[in-house]
Amino acid sequence: MELLQLKYFQTAAYTEHISKAARQLNIAQPSLSLTIKRLENELGTSLFIRKGRNIQLSASGQILLRHVDRIFMELENAQKEIQSEEQLISSTIRISISNPRFLSKLITEYINQFPAANVHQGIKMKSDIISCLKKGEIDLGIAGHPTEDEEIESCLLVDEDIVLVLPINHRLSGKTELSLTEVAQEPFISLADNEEYSAFIKNLCEQAGFVPNSIFEVDSYLLSEIIKMNQGVTLLPVSVCRQLQLDYIQIADLSPTYSVSLFWVKNKLLSTSAGSFRDFIIRYYRDNQDMFKLH
Repeated sequence: MELLQLKYFQTAAYTEHISKAARQLNIAQPSLSLTIKRLENELGTSLFIRKGRNIQLSASGQILLRHVDRIFMELENAQKEIQSEEQLISSTIRISISNPRFLSKLITEYINQFPAANVHQGIKMKSDIISCLKKGEIDLGIAGHPTEDEEIESCLLVDEDIVLVLPINHRLSGKTELSLTEVAQEPFISLADNEEYSAFIKNLCEQAGFVPNSIFEVDSYLLSEIIKMNQGVTLLPVSVCRQLQLDYIQIADLSPTYSVSLFWVKNKLLSTSAGSFRDFIIRYYRDNQDMFKLH
């Protein structure tokens, strides 16, 4: 069993497609298929289940992938320790988040304190963030609820209060709190760039006994503009309303909150800069809880 075989297997496992994996590895598809076949013969078991053009890990493949991820993680740890001894650890911090607001204001404070910081930030869905962490492509991730993945460490940063935003001069404006059922027939404005949050809002409405009638799906940059055009109601984190200077009303019956969590690979040795940024994020959210709460 060779490291190259394991790298080929890992890439195929995460792409779930031989052709895509071959393109990523910059090798011919037959060569990749032959390498995986030799690995299967060596182990005496099938690692993938073929489903048309796609592939899916078998039970044996899932076991192997967990160990392969750990092997490459340990190799990366060894490399970082060597670089640390020679003072060559990169100052680059790689982080992906599921919504830009998770680093809003925080990043300004961090750079003011550490002007030499080199932060590479991406936007991904939570499932992609977890996958990228395991593959070593990023150091940190921020998304919704904590994960129960045994390979990932989760830290709950905040349970943020969710509030109701109404159009100006709406018939229900002026109240201090409202039940969600009172806006069940209203047109809804929803976010188009965050599947995790959209699913959370849909589930919240279903708990109140209705399916929201979404007439607008806009990204976070257009959200304030559409709301101020009085096109519908929306459910937003209270910190977003404060940042965009939107009037909001407390939700009476459910008192909903949306979890924001920080993720990194369990037992992985982070660079000094990434570890510092992780600790800064945790401390920032701890010290600014009032920003995310109604009271």
